[in-house]
Amino acid sequence: MSGGSHKRQLLGSLIVAALIVIVAIAVVTLKFGATSAAEREALNERQEQRLEAAEERREDAQDQREEALER
Repeated sequence: MSGGSHKRQLLGSLIVAALIVIVAIAVVTLKFGATSAAEREALNERQEQRLEAAEERREDAQDQREEALER
């Protein structure tokens, strides 16, 4: 293989590799969105807080029902 054709093949391979990386990034971004890890963590934290608050409300309501039955 001559030096010129080797350089062309190397350049072509680099271009194809770059295109694969670009497509992979695009697919992942479309699938998961551009949300940062900090934003996802904050979203998860808010969801957990809402679930905990709902559980506390259920427990309080149960306690109130039990107290009402004891009277």
